[in-house]
Amino acid sequence: MRTRTFVTIVLALLSALPAYAQSSAKPANEQVVVPEVARRDVKLPRFPSKDWSIALFGGSWSTQNFGSSAVGGLKLGYHLSEDFFVEAAVGATQVSDESFRQILPGGVFVDDKERLTYYNLSVGYNVLPGEVFLGSNRALATAFYLIGGVGSTRFVDQRRQTVNVGFGWRVLAFDRAAIQLDVRDHIFSIDLLGRRETTQNVELTAGLAYYF
Repeated sequence: MRTRTFVTIVLALLSALPAYAQSSAKPANEQVVVPEVARRDVKLPRFPSKDWSIALFGGSWSTQNFGSSAVGGLKLGYHLSEDFFVEAAVGATQVSDESFRQILPGGVFVDDKERLTYYNLSVGYNVLPGEVFLGSNRALATAFYLIGGVGSTRFVDQRRQTVNVGFGWRVLAFDRAAIQLDVRDHIFSIDLLGRRETTQNVELTAGLAYYF
């Protein structure tokens, strides 16, 4: 009788074990310790993109048939990527007809000098990025680029559509500043010597650009 009672108790305990195990089991991915960390708003710093640049430039402008003169102006650029950039430029110079006045009485212009102004919008492509080394501990980033675009030139009361093509070399001298050397050919047609002709006007300039 006692044996039967003992067996009955053991069987009852064994049948209750699965239900107990199921009720007391925890999910395997349940987080044991829940951290109580006070959240705070973090304001991220704003770093300048340096995609924009503004540059002052000066140099020499060679007007076909009228010789060379000093030129100066302003450029505004936006760098689309590491390879491509766009640039708007305005410039001005004073062109002299002194060589003609030695042959023709009164010269070609009303005055001995005429103001030439231009503006253009160009697209550039960095073809040869590289470095220039100053000693053994300092290297400056450089880029050789091709550039071309369209614009307008005003000269002797004539405004002409202008195409410009050329190349340049840029040296990043500081974190935000660069030195630029440019060679451009401004091509436009004009009628000053009794017939309309297409002229080639070469511009050689150096400039200092600021990136922001």
